[in-house]
Amino acid sequence: MKIASVIVDVPTKQTDRPFDYLVPDEWDEVIQPGMRVIVPFGPRKIQGFVTEIKTESEVKQLREMIEPMDLEPVLNKELLHLGEWLTETTLCFKIFAYQAMLPAALKAKYEKKVKLAPGMKEECLPEAIQSFFINNNSLDWDKALKNGLVSILQREAAKGFLEVVYVVKERVKKKQMKVVSPLMSTADLKIEMERLPSNAEKQKQVLHFFLDHPNPIELRQLLAEANASTATVKALVEKKLLSEEEMEVYRDPFEHRIFEHSTPLPLTSAQADVIEPILASIESEKHEVFLLYGVTGSGKTEIYLQSIQKVIEKGEEAIVLVPEISLTPQMVNRFKGRFGDLVAVLHSGLSAGEKYDEWRKIQRKEVKVVVGARSAIFAPFENIGIIIIDEEHETSYKQEDMPRYHARDVAIERAKTYHCPVVLGSATPSLESFARAQKKVYQLLTLSSRMNERPLPSVEIVDMREELRAGNRSMFSRKLFEMLKDRIEKKQQSVLFLNKRGHSSFVMCRDCGYVVNCPNCEISLTYHRAGSRMKCHYCGYEDHIPKACPECSSEYIRYFGSGTQKVEEELGKILPEARVIRMDVDTTGRKGSHERLLKDFQDGKADILLGTQMIAKGLDFPNITLVGVLSADTMLHLPDFRSSEKTFQLLTQVSGRAGRHQLPGEVVIQTYTPEHYSIELAGTQNYAFFYHREMMMRKLHHYPPFYYLVLITLTHENLMSVVSETEKIVNFVRSQVSNQAVILGPAASPIPRINNRYRYQCLIKYKREPHLTRILKKILDQYQTETKNGLQVSIDINPFILM
Repeated sequence: MKIASVIVDVPTKQTDRPFDYLVPDEWDEVIQPGMRVIVPFGPRKIQGFVTEIKTESEVKQLREMIEPMDLEPVLNKELLHLGEWLTETTLCFKIFAYQAMLPAALKAKYEKKVKLAPGMKEECLPEAIQSFFINNNSLDWDKALKNGLVSILQREAAKGFLEVVYVVKERVKKKQMKVVSPLMSTADLKIEMERLPSNAEKQKQVLHFFLDHPNPIELRQLLAEANASTATVKALVEKKLLSEEEMEVYRDPFEHRIFEHSTPLPLTSAQADVIEPILASIESEKHEVFLLYGVTGSGKTEIYLQSIQKVIEKGEEAIVLVPEISLTPQMVNRFKGRFGDLVAVLHSGLSAGEKYDEWRKIQRKEVKVVVGARSAIFAPFENIGIIIIDEEHETSYKQEDMPRYHARDVAIERAKTYHCPVVLGSATPSLESFARAQKKVYQLLTLSSRMNERPLPSVEIVDMREELRAGNRSMFSRKLFEMLKDRIEKKQQSVLFLNKRGHSSFVMCRDCGYVVNCPNCEISLTYHRAGSRMKCHYCGYEDHIPKACPECSSEYIRYFGSGTQKVEEELGKILPEARVIRMDVDTTGRKGSHERLLKDFQDGKADILLGTQMIAKGLDFPNITLVGVLSADTMLHLPDFRSSEKTFQLLTQVSGRAGRHQLPGEVVIQTYTPEHYSIELAGTQNYAFFYHREMMMRKLHHYPPFYYLVLITLTHENLMSVVSETEKIVNFVRSQVSNQAVILGPAASPIPRINNRYRYQCLIKYKREPHLTRILKKILDQYQTETKNGLQVSIDINPFILM
C-alpha cells in the first residue's frame, strides 16, 4: 500500500501542510514526488503536488487520490526542496512556492493529450496502444484514464517514446501548421494535369509547382509561390490529387530571425584576470559568489559567454538572468549567436504558449542555457554549472507578490545544491552586494576600464533653474539643443532619456494649486494625451480633463511635468528635421514592436531615440555619440531610502550608452538639483565615492546594508480599524524583540489609499533577531483566521518598494 503526501491548492493557514491520500493500485507504479494530482478535498476535486511517497500514515481513514495529472514529475527533487526553503524565507504558503516555479500554461485550464515524442513512430510502442497513435494522432488524457492505460503510457514516456502535451483552453493552443503534399508520383500528376479542363488555369499552376517541388510544403508558402488561392488548393484536395494536413510545430519566437554565429573574442588582460577565478570555481565544482564590478562597456557579457562555454563543455547547464527591460533583442542575439539552439529564452514578451514550449525544451534537456527574467531562476535543470545575474542591482529581481523572493537569494540557494559559482554583474552594484564583497562574503572581481580602452563619455550637468532665469522655458536646455542640432548635421545618433511614462504627470490649477486626484486612491491622476484622459496607474480609474478647476472655477487648469509624447511634440517644433523613434509603454505594447523600433534605429532610420527606462540598459550602437537626460531628479523625491542609489545607477547606466565604439561620447544631464551627490557623482561615474557617501547616510538612519528590514502593511475599508490593528501589531512586535531593533509606526503608507482601502504600515529595522520569523508567522496566523472582517495583512521581508 502506497500513500502520497499532497500539498493541496487551497492557500490558507489551515491547509498549508501535506495531506495523506491512498494511491489506488492502478496508479501504484505511476505516482512520484513532484507530480500534480487531482484529489478529493471536502466535497471538491482539486489539484495538488505530491511531495513524498510513503508506506504508512498517522491518519486512520484515508481517502483515495482521484488521478495523476502528469506522466513525469513537473518539479524535480531539488525544486521540491527549494519550495520548502522559499516557504520559510518569504513566509508564503507552500502551494504558492510550487506554482511560482511553473510556466503559466501549467496553471491555466487545459486539456491534456499524450502524443508520440518527436521523431518517434507508432511501431516502437507496445501493440496494445499502437492504434491510438497511428498517423501521429494524440490520445486524450481522459480516454487514457478511462481505458486504464496510464501505467503503460508512463513506461513508454520513461523510454522517451511518448510525452504529455498541455493544450491550454482559451489561453494557448498548440501551434499547428497546414502542410500540403502531392498524393501521387510526378508522372501521374502530369497525366492528371492534362485531364483538367482548359479553364482550370490556377489548378494547373499549382500542380505544375509540385512537378518541380514534389515535397510537402506549408500552405502559406505554396499560396505565395504558386500565386494561388485556398479555394484552388481545396478543389485539388477534393479531387484526391493533393492532401492537406495539420502539423504541430514548436512556437519559436525567433523563427524569422537569423542569428549570426559568433566565436569567442580574445580577452583583454583585465578580462583574463577576472575570468580565471570563475573558471577555477567551475572546474573544482566549488560554490562561490563573485561580484563582477565592471564599468559600462567593459566587456562583462564576453566573460559570461566564455564561462558558459566552459560549463557546456563539462556537460552542465547555465542560467542567465537579465532584467526584463534589458532583455533586448541585442542580448538574445549574443547568446543565440554563440550557442545557437542550445539556448531557451523566457521573458514576458512571449505568449503563454511560447513560454511553455521553451520550458518544455528545458525539461526535455534539449537546451543547455536559459536566458530570462526573474522567474527563469526556477528553470527545471538538474545539473547546473553556473548561474549569472546581470545588472544585479535591478529592483525587478524582487517579486512583489507571493512568494516575495529575490532572484539573487534563490540563485545562491540553488548554487549551493549544485556546488557551482554565482556571478553577479553590474556597473553600479547594489550597496548590499558591494558591502558583502568588501566583507569578503562575495569575491570582488573588477573591470575598471572600457574595452578597446575607449574613454568614458564626458558629462555636463545643466542647472535647469538657471535656464528658467535666462528666459528659456523649453524642456531642452540651450546646451542640449545645440548638441542635438550638431549631431543631426554630423549624421550621428542621440538618445534622449526621460524618467517617466504618460504624457504629463498631473493636472493642476495655476490659480489655486488644486491637483486632480483619483477618487479611490490618494494619488494624482496621470494625464494621457491619447483620448485626452486622466488615468490612475493603481486602480485603473479614468476621467476626462475638466475645462475649469472644480475648486475655484478658474480656466487656468494645465498639465504639469512632461511625458514622452509631450517631448516628442516639442522636438517636432524645435527640430522639425529630426527623425524621432519613441519607445515607451504605449509604443512597445504590441508583440515584436520593441525589437522592430530598435532595429529601425540601428539601421539609421532615425536620428534620436527617445524613451523611458527601457532604453537605459543593454543598448550598444556604434553611432550613438550623445545622451541627454531630460529629468534627472524625478526619482530623487520619492519616499524611498534607495532613491539616491537608484538615481545614481540609472544615470550611470544611461550615460554608458554613449561613445562605446570609435566615436567619442558626450552626456548632458538636466536637473533642478545639481548639487545632490548622486547626480554630481553620476557625472564622474565615481562609484567608489558614491558608495562611501551613501553608506554614511545608511548607517546614520539605520538602513540596509547595516540593518535588515521587514515591512508589515495592513489594509481595510475602515480607517479606524486599520489604525487600531496596526497599533496592536506594533505593540506586540515591540514586546517580543530586543531593544536593538527599531520599530517605526503605525504610520500611513506613502500611498495611503488604493482602491478605497486604507493602508497603514509598520517598519522593523533589525540586526540580529533569532525569533523574528516565529513572531511574524504568529501575526500572519492570527490574521489569517480573522480575514472575515475584511482586514488584510501582508509581510515583506527585505522589501524593495516601501510605497
